[in-house]
Amino acid sequence: MHFDLTDLRLYLNILDSGNITAGAACSHLSLAAASARIRAMEASLGTEFLERGRRGVTPTPAGKALAQHARVLLQQAERMQQDLAEYAKGVKGQVRLLCNTTAITEYLPELLADFLREHPNLDIDLQELPSTRITHALRQGAADLGIVSDAVDTHSLETLPFRNDPLVLIMPPGHPLAGGEPPNFSDTLQFDYVGLTANSALAVYLEEQALHAGMRMQIRIRAEGFDGVMRMVARGAGLAIVPLAAVERWPGIAPFNCIALQEAWARRTLQLCARDFATLPGYAKALLHALTLP
Repeated sequence: MHFDLTDLRLYLNILDSGNITAGAACSHLSLAAASARIRAMEASLGTEFLERGRRGVTPTPAGKALAQHARVLLQQAERMQQDLAEYAKGVKGQVRLLCNTTAITEYLPELLADFLREHPNLDIDLQELPSTRITHALRQGAADLGIVSDAVDTHSLETLPFRNDPLVLIMPPGHPLAGGEPPNFSDTLQFDYVGLTANSALAVYLEEQALHAGMRMQIRIRAEGFDGVMRMVARGAGLAIVPLAAVERWPGIAPFNCIALQEAWARRTLQLCARDFATLPGYAKALLHALTLP
């Protein structure tokens, strides 16, 4: 068996992206070089790691086992590099942090900027994912830290409180739901919504809640961020559900009504997660400490 770290990173990039072409691009390899590496890996053990299909690739049972070992080996290699960094001037480490939409847009920009300024030898690989995918990635060893909603199952993970993060319903003045009793989420689903981009973690979360209610959200238009959503609501484009934190920093240039949602899933808190805080490498512990400061 002759695998190197480049092979393992390539293989995981292919799995994460779902096809060899995208995995090769993420690994800064040509498609021909990537395909040759994968074929050599399979030939060295006499088994296939990938099932090729019209829609991409999926791991075989052997491929799933390889992925688990690859993630552990790459994580250990990165930790080794960090442990030796103080002896090798200029070597930089990287913390992989996975977050939901609200954390990444409302709470983290200043915190992470301050952390990076104080730790010049550390970088942060920051990615937005739905909370359920974050917990899965942490269990698989694919990230150091995650920030998730308390609505998801965090069994086998350690957690610490991060922020209260209630969701609120906003609507333009004069909307049919304005002025009466606070509506249930299901009552709002007969009306048009302004949504976030379809791949945002909060958009996925809200679509799931609508499906639990037996309905779908009627999205007229999607915006890149909370500011765009709130500006469109203020101009009458529809309803929206956003974090209270986003409303509280809204400058108030255009008006809209803000109503607390009654559903338990909207009264959420955010949690910091890891497989084991005590065994995090030193650079990840430094970020954890920064995120848990009052």
